[in-house]
Amino acid sequence: MQHAQGHDLEPSSITLRARGVTLHGDLTVPEQPGGVIVFAHGSGSGRLSPRNRAVAQALANDGFATLLFDLLTRDEEIAERYTRHLRFDIPLLAGRLVGAVEWVSQQTRLASVPIGLFGASTGAAAALIAATQVNVDAVVSRGGRPDLADDALPRVRSPTLLIVGGADIEVIDLNRRAMARMVAPASLHIVPDAGHLFEEPGALREVIDVASDWFRRCLPGAQWREQHAAPWGHS
Repeated sequence: MQHAQGHDLEPSSITLRARGVTLHGDLTVPEQPGGVIVFAHGSGSGRLSPRNRAVAQALANDGFATLLFDLLTRDEEIAERYTRHLRFDIPLLAGRLVGAVEWVSQQTRLASVPIGLFGASTGAAAALIAATQVNVDAVVSRGGRPDLADDALPRVRSPTLLIVGGADIEVIDLNRRAMARMVAPASLHIVPDAGHLFEEPGALREVIDVASDWFRRCLPGAQWREQHAAPWGHS
């Protein structure tokens, strides 16, 4: 697909309240956003994840608003470095993500804009659980652990794209098993030869392209849909 040219849009620093805590984020809003993509980072990461920031910037250039935010408070992040007790607390992370989606829906410029979720690693499980608790139109997982969403998987109704590196053999298997439990439209996209972090030349670019196309197809609004979209189904 064609990507916008020119200068990158500058994000604005925001704070939001989610489930009784204050979280920090970066919000980027194009002039006429065709959707807003809320990111859920993986364990041991945060809104400054270079890979998620690269994806978010590219999606903003494609006309999507993006919200990158820390799922943990600063005090929790400090404690987490030593205890690692929260990074796999998927229900807690999903609750924070739901709070972020609710915050987005209350913003004047974004109130009527369709919402997609982009989850990485354990953040993918949080995104899938959140999708059963709040209205979102599409989910994309990058190197995710959708299996950790467990019993929520059959209740997901949002079209879901699972992106996995071809060299990430164990995670491919976990994604296939998770997808088999889903009833929502779902697809598995394997990036050839890529590892878990998509650090290989061109790997992250492919992630960006397929994610952007998925959101354009799935978020409501004729201007975002491909005229010759491939039929839904498991691949």
